[in-house]
Amino acid sequence: MDDFLWTEKYRPTNIDELVLPKTLKDTLKEFVAQGNIPNLILSGGPGVGKTTAAKALIEELGLTYMMVNGSEESGIDFLRTQIKNFASTVALHGGRKYLILDESDYLNPQSTQPALRGFMEEFHKNCGFILTCNYKNRLIEPLQSRCSTIDFSVPKAEKKQLAEQFFQRVMDILSKENIKYEPKAVAEVINKFFPDWRKVLNELQRYSASGKIDAGILLDISEVNIKALMKHMKGKEFTNVRKWVVDNLDNDPTRLFRHIYNHLYTYMDGGSIPHAVVILGEYQYKAAFVADQEINTLACLTEIMSRVKFK
Repeated sequence: MDDFLWTEKYRPTNIDELVLPKTLKDTLKEFVAQGNIPNLILSGGPGVGKTTAAKALIEELGLTYMMVNGSEESGIDFLRTQIKNFASTVALHGGRKYLILDESDYLNPQSTQPALRGFMEEFHKNCGFILTCNYKNRLIEPLQSRCSTIDFSVPKAEKKQLAEQFFQRVMDILSKENIKYEPKAVAEVINKFFPDWRKVLNELQRYSASGKIDAGILLDISEVNIKALMKHMKGKEFTNVRKWVVDNLDNDPTRLFRHIYNHLYTYMDGGSIPHAVVILGEYQYKAAFVADQEINTLACLTEIMSRVKFK
């Protein structure tokens, strides 16, 4: 099996290849037809194709771009150096260049986001900006007002059609990788994680190490997710824990807390388990009425991470 990640190896390179709602694809195609891309905010859940769409837009027009991940480079110093150097210079081909700022909702709203707004104004002749985010409301209003927002949500009426399109895409990938598969098992994985295409491919690739995709993948998925979470928590890797929470927001919070509870004895020191149980109970109760489940879940895991001892 090839060592490349399938999400990169089979990433669409043009708008036509994207598995997206028709109206959304038509909007992106119109930008290409006009040969001009305005400042954009691509908003939607993880794995729905925001970053891929941004790259496809730029690459179809043959423009120069720089890719920055806001969750990794969220500080003001990086913005003032690399990003400013890129945005302030003219592209070799003479047209505008573009900065794709992935996970821009991770940027500090008190320092980095206001500075980015200033760059949009100062360098607008040289550089355009495409911001991707899971939560648009975490971007300050002055940024939102300087961009056109495209929502990557999936209309209920198109869910079945898009799932079928992705199913055909996945079967083609599995055939190219010489992986045997049970169509029903593949369909179940797609339905479980829809519309997070990245997670679907990652789970299928991980499980395909055995050479086939069968019903066992459905039993294996949740266990591996918990293993990854516990590894991040043991290492006090807050950023990775936060990413794990975002990637698993499609799960019901009550079931998520219960699943963590079921694995306490596997990953935690016996003396710490009572503390973990109390913390889980408090945040599971709060989950019934909080406005933001991500913040509540992350707060729970952060408290456990700081107070318990792992094996």
